[in-house]
This record gives sequence, structure tokens and C-alpha cells, in this order.
Amino acid sequence: MNQYQSIFKDDLFKGQTIIVTGGGSGIGRCITHELARLGAQVIIVGRKQEKLDTVIDEVRSDGGTIDAFSCDIRDEEAVETTVKTVVKRYGVIHGLVNNAGGQFPAPLAAINKKGFTAVVNTNLVGGFLFAKALFNQTMNRHGGNIVNIIADMWGGMPGMAHSGAARAGMENLTKTAAYEWGCCGVRVNAVAPGWISSSGMDSYSGPVKAIIPKLKESVPLKRLGNESEVSSAVCYLLSPAASFITGATLRIDGGASLGNRVWPLAESKNSEPYNGFHRATTPEILADETT
Repeated sequence: MNQYQSIFKDDLFKGQTIIVTGGGSGIGRCITHELARLGAQVIIVGRKQEKLDTVIDEVRSDGGTIDAFSCDIRDEEAVETTVKTVVKRYGVIHGLVNNAGGQFPAPLAAINKKGFTAVVNTNLVGGFLFAKALFNQTMNRHGGNIVNIIADMWGGMPGMAHSGAARAGMENLTKTAAYEWGCCGVRVNAVAPGWISSSGMDSYSGPVKAIIPKLKESVPLKRLGNESEVSSAVCYLLSPAASFITGATLRIDGGASLGNRVWPLAESKNSEPYNGFHRATTPEILADETT
């Protein structure tokens, strides 16, 4: 059977139930596959049931255990109800990967209040609601691990100011939650992917689409990352090996957030990607590129 080739031991998360929001596509889908391969009972959450159903079929055909719940993470009542149902069905929830998110490209001056608020609600408020609901309903008694997926926003996010503001807020929220909830045995960390080759790249058009194939030139490792390079970092933070790490953010960006434009980047060599995801596909926009 063709299965996810994780670098971690097969039973790493055996007996654990882990929720992945936005698990129906992209990085969330990859994380879901790796967690299932490592023995977890994975619960994926998303708005579109058809996407969730596709991932369910994939994971089950690979021998993993998975369930799914359709939920708009921006809706507080829906989140509370979904978490209550999951806890009732599965008992202790050991982990949460706050992965659901989304944004659209636009210059700051062209973003209206509705668009700005929508992105902040998706990338910040929704993650807060899910983490809070899980903490109050189970993790405050049993402990747990939360990993928030943010982004490379350290130098601002020109062209996506709404997303940059939300991701920066989630990075700070990660620290606060880690501090306040540590006494209950809850660890809260974040990962900040840079430019990752994922299906989401095909959703862009216009100037952004034209830039995507050129992104690797601004990365010291001179390539884009892939989904499994993000997933492995998430699995590490969820694992016992990271049991004394909380409030931290791990950058997964090939060094793109470092340096400045004055220092030129030399041609790179010896940077080989790790890709354990057996169902990974190359975005159409990068079909002719070597990432």
C-alpha cells in the first residue's frame, strides 16, 4: 500500500485524537495524512463538505482513521456546537492544528472594511474561537497541544495587509495562550510557512500569478517549500519531543524572512526538498518550474 513516508515512527500519535481545521485542501490536507499515518484519530473541519469527503476517502483508503465536521470557524455558536459534538463522540481531544485560513491579494488602499474584516475573522478570530472552545471543554482538564499556522509576515505583507495583520495577531495570541494555559498542561505554538508549493497557489490570478514562479529567487535556499516540510514541523511540535516548547513560532521559509535587499543572494546548491506526501501534486502555476 502506498502510504505517507513520514520521518516519525508509525505509532507516534496512536491513541490520540487531533483536530485539523481547513483539513480539506492544501497544507491542512497534507497534515491530516501525516497525522493519520502516525496513528492519530484525525478530525478535519471545513466549510465545504465535498472537500472533506475527498480527504476522508483518501485517508481511509490509505488505512487511516478519520472523521469530519462541516463548520464555519468564524461562527462562535457553530464552533462551540462542533467542539461539543466532537468531545462527546471522542472524549479527550489531544491536539488542535489551527490551519484554516484564506485571503485575497489587494493593495492596502483598495481593501474595504468588509474585505479586511472577513480575512481577519478567518485567519485570527476563527482560530481563537476554536482554541478557546477546546480549552474550555476539554484541554483545561486534560491538557493538550495547539499549533497555529500563520505566515511569513515579519516585514509586513505588502499586497495582503489584512492577512499580515491577522497572522501577526495570531502569533501574539499564541504567546498569550501559551502563558495563560500552561498551568493546565496545554502547549501552544505556531509555525510560519513562507512560500510553499501548494494547491492554493492556483487560486491567484493577474500580477500575483505572474510573480509566483519567480518567488524562489528571493529565498536563500533558492527553492519553494512543500507541504510535507510544513507538516513535519507541525508533527514535531505536537510530539513529546517538543514537550518543553511553548509560545514559540517556527519559521518554515527557507530563510526568506532574513537579510535585506542590499545583500545579494548567490546561486544556491545542495538544498534538497523533503517530500513524504505520497499524494502531493504540483500546482499548475509551477508545472514548468523546479521547486
